[in-house]
Amino acid sequence: MEGSETILKTTPLHEEHVALGARMAEFGGWDMPIQYEGILAEHEHTRTKTGLFDICHMGEFELIGPTACADLEKLLTMKVSTLAIGQCRYGFMLNEQGGVIDDLTCYRLGEERYMLVVNAATLDGDSAWIQQNLSPETVFIDLSDGMAKLDVQGPAAHADLETVFGKKLPDLGYFKAESFQTLETEMLLSRTGYTGDWGYELYFPATEAVRIWRALLDNENIKPVGLGARDTLRLEMGYSLYGHELSLDRTPVATSRGMFIRKEGGFIGEEAVQRDLASPQEFLVALEFDSKRAARAHDKVFLPLQRSLLSGNTESTFGIPQVQGLETGMVTSGSVSPSLGKAVALAFVKTEHAALGTVLDVEIRGKLFPASVVELPFYKNGTARG
Repeated sequence: MEGSETILKTTPLHEEHVALGARMAEFGGWDMPIQYEGILAEHEHTRTKTGLFDICHMGEFELIGPTACADLEKLLTMKVSTLAIGQCRYGFMLNEQGGVIDDLTCYRLGEERYMLVVNAATLDGDSAWIQQNLSPETVFIDLSDGMAKLDVQGPAAHADLETVFGKKLPDLGYFKAESFQTLETEMLLSRTGYTGDWGYELYFPATEAVRIWRALLDNENIKPVGLGARDTLRLEMGYSLYGHELSLDRTPVATSRGMFIRKEGGFIGEEAVQRDLASPQEFLVALEFDSKRAARAHDKVFLPLQRSLLSGNTESTFGIPQVQGLETGMVTSGSVSPSLGKAVALAFVKTEHAALGTVLDVEIRGKLFPASVVELPFYKNGTARG
């Protein structure tokens, strides 16, 4: 703090964003670009061509040694011991009560060498928790300050990167990674992303960030994309965002329905996870509206009343009686889907109201709007898996 103002962290590309006219705002303690040309235009460009994202605010930890794998299996919910070199997996890191400390990706880079990619807002807490639970033989290195991360996403990402690099890319499968030499820089090239479309995540020294960012943008098919479109892209796929769908307040069971959680257990927080798996009280559901009236986080979700029994004097909007039924849950993320042209949302609701096809009422700025429980992803044409 300096006086009453919070000093935000900046990525190595901060001045680049400002020069491009980006609208900047706070995100997880960082001053980040929200949009350049506009969220809708950037969303569309990523879905049809290639978008470039500055993700340097995220953290990277390296764990090395003969006990690193066993330590990670204790810390993380996904299976680590079966990772092949050059493979990565997504999962959760929990506290003793099963609350989600973070959701993250684990890479196996060598026989006894692993890298974790963690969220920016949880980085310090993640670091402390991991080191608290490591064996003496495991070496922990925080790479975050010295590493840049750029995401190149979209159906044309492969071709556009080969044009920029002037060489063929490795033939990587989904959730595979490989060391790659290009633009006079050694980088880790990963076939992963957060948009649902074909893409890559590039990890390399932060000192090279500006040069590589500019080289990528020299290709007119590649445009910078801010966090605004990153959020609408991930929401269309139903991907969770820490602090919205995931938090310390609940286990990951309601969100993942058991995915990314290994059956044999042995991880911190397992007892609470097994309890919720055996008797889930709520599930995260996908809600699709007929209108563009978007719900927001914390909007309440209700089971509709039997409307045929309601009097005709009740105020209504689009024919919907404004009388609340049984409260069943809460929205965690909501927006208009640019690809679908209608509002969508993710929400926690009681398990008995989570079946596909269920119609629920969502209270949006004091009025009720119907939404149907649908199957994820909202956007069905993603090219991520190729």
